[in-house]
Amino acid sequence: MKTLLLVLSLLALTAFGPTPQLAKTVVLSKAMLQDKINGGWAGQVIGCTFGGPTEFRFQGTMINDYQPIPWYDGYIKKTMIDIPGLYDDIYMDLTFVDVFEKEGLDAPAAAHAKAYANADYMLWHANQIGRYNILHGIMPPQSGHWLNNPQADAIDYQIEADFAGLMSPGMPNTASRISDKIGHIMNYGDGYYGGVYMGAMYSLAFVSNDVNYIVTEGLKTIPKEANFYKCIADVIRWHRQYPADWKQAWLEIQKKWADDKSCPEGIFSTFNIDASLNAAYVVMGLLYGNGDYTRTLEIATRCGQDSDCNPASAGGILGTMLGYSKIPARWKMGLAEAEDLDFKYTTMSLNDVYALGMKHALQVVERYGGKVVGDQVTIVQQTPSPVALEQGFVGHFPVDKRTINKALTNELTLDFEGIGFVLNGSANRKTSKDADHDFRADLYIDGQKAETILWPTADKTRRFNLAWKYQLPRGKHQLRVVLQNPVETASVNLSYLVVFDDKPVSVQY
Repeated sequence: MKTLLLVLSLLALTAFGPTPQLAKTVVLSKAMLQDKINGGWAGQVIGCTFGGPTEFRFQGTMINDYQPIPWYDGYIKKTMIDIPGLYDDIYMDLTFVDVFEKEGLDAPAAAHAKAYANADYMLWHANQIGRYNILHGIMPPQSGHWLNNPQADAIDYQIEADFAGLMSPGMPNTASRISDKIGHIMNYGDGYYGGVYMGAMYSLAFVSNDVNYIVTEGLKTIPKEANFYKCIADVIRWHRQYPADWKQAWLEIQKKWADDKSCPEGIFSTFNIDASLNAAYVVMGLLYGNGDYTRTLEIATRCGQDSDCNPASAGGILGTMLGYSKIPARWKMGLAEAEDLDFKYTTMSLNDVYALGMKHALQVVERYGGKVVGDQVTIVQQTPSPVALEQGFVGHFPVDKRTINKALTNELTLDFEGIGFVLNGSANRKTSKDADHDFRADLYIDGQKAETILWPTADKTRRFNLAWKYQLPRGKHQLRVVLQNPVETASVNLSYLVVFDDKPVSVQY
């Protein structure tokens, strides 16, 4: 009779759909969970400190083995005190951590956006454009959209997404939901995917001790159609092809993925702040490091470009996998004496973040079906699924980067042929004693007024790229900029014009 009832039950389940699968759970002690959270945050600090002296000093080239990179007892504390701005990887994360602490897990994107836009720290690239947009009423997700942000593919959210994975242990899709809310404040497309991917790898590092699994499984959160996915998939393939030669893989990356086609500063330049390329260097460190902390940091750093942020990401992910207690003692030299120092622009130290990280992780575990009973934390592990496909700068190819190098005293007219442009430059006070000034300029395209733009001289509120427009009709265009309120104590300096067309320039050999 019991057998008959079981058969009937199974038939009934089949009739109404597939037999449901039991969710996979992972049980960690609170001590182990805390150790991994601490390892993630500490690992970022260690990696950022180690790579700091090399940041963007090696563009389009690797840092050769014979060149030493300093590391000594007391170095972390010294750097945190003497060069606090280096740790934008950390204090940017902490802005969002603080909002979650004050407003709860359901804090809206607007709360995060306003906190970051009004923070005291300096910003660059996608972050600064996002800040400018928010201060002028363009809120997320439009603040990060490529039509409003020429830096949308840059690394910014990629270096700030650690918190999303660290508060979502074993739950990469939950980390992606957090990234969807916050990553679009400043990025879109491949720039956004960089943060999604980092968050997923942090999340998976709580439940796996296999670096290859973390790298490949985390990539499942990215749509296969995205260039970001294709770039990282290539890195994984080249690692399999050249398992003992990271430099050969680096050369393959350089040949195929080193062209920055959207970030104005990186176009036709060795400088590259693109999220995809720098994420490739993070993955290089993880795969070729194969769980060895020293080798991971060395390779992620020696790949070059944003070589403090990349080892910070790799060091944080591996630190999560290993746990704080298993990070080699050499890399924790002097760390304890720095853990009570507040990061600049915050009232939080590493010790504070360890505690908040644990608090928020437990909240997220329970929110998404897990349990916290006594000393045991039961996590309902998630199978990674891809976020929505979004692609910026489609059909836009840089064809010219024209030097201007002149002050805008009244107005300037520029002719170009293509479908878009970015005008680069800066608004500056003449001397440090002069008051800040908000320049106002009218932008005309083909004789029609396109917009009135504010160009503040203040560092915090400046417009990182002066003007841009995409998706113009293909053909000849005229750009005219008219300065409405020049002053003697400040100036607008125009540096160059980037022109985009609907197909790349064909080079014949």
